[in-house]
Amino acid sequence: MTFKEGQEFKIRIKPKDDCSSFSINIGHDSDNIALHINPRFEDGNVIVFNSLSGGNWGDEQREGNFPFVRGEECKFHINFNNEQFYIKLPDGSMLNFPNRLGDVKYKHFSVCGEARIIGIKIK
Repeated sequence: MTFKEGQEFKIRIKPKDDCSSFSINIGHDSDNIALHINPRFEDGNVIVFNSLSGGNWGDEQREGNFPFVRGEECKFHINFNNEQFYIKLPDGSMLNFPNRLGDVKYKHFSVCGEARIIGIKIK
C-alpha cells in the first residue's frame, strides 16, 4: 500500500467495548512513523499525535476534542503534503499535524491496540 501526497486516506475503525487506547500509524516502517494518532480513553479522553524518526519519538501534540465511543465505529479522513497532515476526525472537526519526516509518499500503515479495522480506502 502506498499513500501519496494529494491522495485521501479513509479508514474506519471500531474500538473494542473495553478499549483503553488504539493507534493509527503512517510512515516508512515501524521505526519511522510520520503520523501517529493515539486516542486514549484511559488517559483523560485525549488524542495524542506524534511522529517517530529513527526509533525516537518527537514532541507529543495533544487534542482535547475526543469524538470516540468505545464499541462504536469511527471514521478518519487523512490528506497530507510535505509540510502537514490534515486529519478529519469522526465528528467532522479538522486537525493539522506537521509532516516531520517531510516526505510525499509513505508505504507503512498499521493499527495497534484495542480496535479493529472495518475498512480502508485510498483515492
